[in-house]
Amino acid sequence: MKALILAGGKGSRLRPITFSTAKQLVPVANKPVIEYGIEAIREAGISDFGIIVGDSHAEIENALGDGSRWEAKFTYIPQVAPLGLAHAVKTAKPYLQDDRFIMYLGDNLIKTGVAGLVEEFKNDAFDASILLTRVPNPEEFGVAELDGDRVVRLEEKPKQPKSDYALVGVYLFGPSVFDAIDVLQPSFRGEYEITDAIQGLIDAGKNVRSHIVTGWWKDTGTVQAMLEANRLILESMSHSIKGEIQDSEIDDTVSVGEGARVVSSCIRGPAIIGPGCVIEHAYVGPFTSIAAGVTLKNAEIEYSIVMDDCRIEDAGRITGSLIGRGVNVTRAARKPASLGLVLGDNSSVTLP
Repeated sequence: MKALILAGGKGSRLRPITFSTAKQLVPVANKPVIEYGIEAIREAGISDFGIIVGDSHAEIENALGDGSRWEAKFTYIPQVAPLGLAHAVKTAKPYLQDDRFIMYLGDNLIKTGVAGLVEEFKNDAFDASILLTRVPNPEEFGVAELDGDRVVRLEEKPKQPKSDYALVGVYLFGPSVFDAIDVLQPSFRGEYEITDAIQGLIDAGKNVRSHIVTGWWKDTGTVQAMLEANRLILESMSHSIKGEIQDSEIDDTVSVGEGARVVSSCIRGPAIIGPGCVIEHAYVGPFTSIAAGVTLKNAEIEYSIVMDDCRIEDAGRITGSLIGRGVNVTRAARKPASLGLVLGDNSSVTLP
């Protein structure tokens, strides 16, 4: 089997972060979100990856390389325009050929992994397998209508959903999917929808199976979803102290990277402090990820993601924030209030 990871798209719901960073490279627990998918697929025994890329192809390729870091082979496949998931699959046909494959959206996270699904798909004769999960807002997703365990209809972002079962961003296909894609017409959104292709398989009498995701799943396409994914990963990760701790209170659910210094501060976990950080006279609250080279002084932060090389000083209290690389947040003389920030790379904010 092969893997197809989709790493195109513009990430408009994560702007301004995605003006300068591909959405698949925004970190969750100090690791780019796309790497969780790569690791899950490698754990399933697949080493041949096609990666669909768009405008941010140079950044994606520079970050991931040739795949050798995961003992895998990466083939980058340009998509001329973001014309839908089915269009991405068709674009990858010369790479995929007649192989069965797993398609994984590069900004998705699934707690349970995919090894069991891949093994089942390798050893059975069905044409497609889809993952489903219940969501409170099905109109924002592809939605499956079920008759018992059988999928009878799929619809992409319906105005009046027939169920609350949303398609998770992981699909397994045999080569018959290309026949279904070849006859598609663009949807009302102007895209070639993978839901329509799967519906075509169902209408043609092909064997399409569904699985209900039992653990959590996150589409990290919004700031709130990214912060929630960060929380979930931090809750389950291992923790260690490799940096220097001076006169500070550190929970045992905290990781501190090499070369980091924590001075006269309090860190409540789960939280992660990247290598080379300086945390001084500061409070870091639960569910916070601070990436490499960040300086945090005389400030409080919790339930937030701070990317590389930021400086946050005398900034009062920051909560529920996503802060891009190289951001500088300082404060003038007046007393701080709680802040919620979404700042793109290299921003500079002076607070009143």
